[in-house]
Amino acid sequence: MQHSADRNAPHSLEGRIALVAGATRGAGRAIARELARAGAVVYCTGRSTAQAPSDYGRSETVEGTAQLITDAGGTAHPVVVDHLDVGAVRALIARIDREQGRLDILVNDIGGEAYVQFDTPLWEYDLDRGTQLIDTGFTTHLNTSHSALELLIRHPGGLVVEVTDGTRSYNHTHYRGTVFLDLTKTAVDRLAYAQGHELAPHGGTAVSVTPGWLRSEMMLDAFGVTEETWREAAEANRARSDAVPPYEFVISETPAMLARGITALAADPSRAVWNTRSLSSVELAEHYDLTDVDGSRPDSWSFVTAMETTAAEELDVEDYR
Repeated sequence: MQHSADRNAPHSLEGRIALVAGATRGAGRAIARELARAGAVVYCTGRSTAQAPSDYGRSETVEGTAQLITDAGGTAHPVVVDHLDVGAVRALIARIDREQGRLDILVNDIGGEAYVQFDTPLWEYDLDRGTQLIDTGFTTHLNTSHSALELLIRHPGGLVVEVTDGTRSYNHTHYRGTVFLDLTKTAVDRLAYAQGHELAPHGGTAVSVTPGWLRSEMMLDAFGVTEETWREAAEANRARSDAVPPYEFVISETPAMLARGITALAADPSRAVWNTRSLSSVELAEHYDLTDVDGSRPDSWSFVTAMETTAAEELDVEDYR
């Protein structure tokens, strides 16, 4: 189903200060760009710079994200930060306080997916790599919130967004492939729930938000497809369970849909009704009447769940877009 793209114009976030932790690529980059497009001043953090790329081995940099924002007329401050370094995180928050005197929006989007070893039982999993996944995908969030929340509650209405993988209901009934990934993503959701309880007396809101199957730069490269070829490649594998990309990729979404939903949430004066909740990109898109860049509204979680009990040949992907 196609929808009008005009509805995706962002509501104003003028005067709001945002920190997007993990803004180098993927969802974080899109969220930073969309918040800035709505008028927020955005601090973009990440480890990858042109001079010193991270161990992800990617070409994207945090400076590149900020440049995209400034080229579009927005205001962004790139800051190279390893969010496992508590001292560096505290210095970042002190800088925001010194320069802005407030923090209104915190988005914790550091994921750690590069360290996942799928289909590997716990006793065979490299413990150092598993710990690296938990540290990168969860401890970074905890460190950042621990340092940032005192500034965020200085003014009522602050928002914390914990970006994870999987809704609370989906993860409750599905094992996420490895012990370390399962623990990391469910812990991030629980962190949002817990923060929501502590922020509520200060007029703040915390939520966990998940995209569907994210068609990020890393995912496109991993599957050997592009924005022009991904759908045809996935459709061709409808009857092949071990193919790459898997057929379920036909329901994938760009990072823009999640970014648009988070931005609408941040601009919503009634956002506190979502406090402690687990939200999906499609749930936000439906509530705020938003779409992905192609005008569709992919519902990945419903489609993937339906495929557990229904043959692919019996499902029409357009019913989930």
